[in-house]
Amino acid sequence: MIKERLVNGAFELGVKIDNEQAEKFAEYTELLLEWNQKFNLTSITDPGEIGVKHYLDSLSCFRAARFRNGDGVADVGTGAGFPGVPIAIVRPDVKVTLIEATNKKLTFLDEVRQRLNLSNIELVHSRAEEAGRIPEHREHYNIVTARAVADMRVLVEYCLPLVRVGGVFIAMKGPGVDSELDGARPGIGTLGGGHPEVIRLALPGTDIERSLVVIKKQKPTPDEFPRHGAKIVKKPL
Repeated sequence: MIKERLVNGAFELGVKIDNEQAEKFAEYTELLLEWNQKFNLTSITDPGEIGVKHYLDSLSCFRAARFRNGDGVADVGTGAGFPGVPIAIVRPDVKVTLIEATNKKLTFLDEVRQRLNLSNIELVHSRAEEAGRIPEHREHYNIVTARAVADMRVLVEYCLPLVRVGGVFIAMKGPGVDSELDGARPGIGTLGGGHPEVIRLALPGTDIERSLVVIKKQKPTPDEFPRHGAKIVKKPL
């Protein structure tokens, strides 16, 4: 029933999950719960809720952007792998880079990558603002995602420097995103982003509301950004 709910929910989001991919989600769940006993990866421990609140939530990104064959996707502050790992499972034709600063979480993600045979995943041990200053990551990705990482004013400086011109940044937020977004608009323009679009949806089969903030990169980010982490948090743009 859990697999059926995941497959049907994904279909509502425009994503097809085949039997092999459904098995990978099941194994991902087992690994998540096993490792969660060692250190905190998620407060959600019911497999059905994981399927909805982690997997379907992650797959909602497909409502926000077109993922094309060969696209480079970066998931900033990926944590236990959301939304990056679900994206990698259902789209083996895109390369997903998981950016995470915590070594324990990267060790878990490496286990997931190996056990699920996800050769399209790359792991990067870095803080987001540091990755944005590294030439091989700066303005390199077609799509950059972030889920429950920081306030929008801070998040845009973490993420927009990673997006190539013409690419998009998807910020995964809850229903009350408007006030956050209002405060972030000046910084979005400064960092090269265009007018943000907000896509509102409910996770399939639930009344859980989500907001996807989609920002297209219109021009290069000035060289002085991103700043160091403390400055970003203390003095948002």
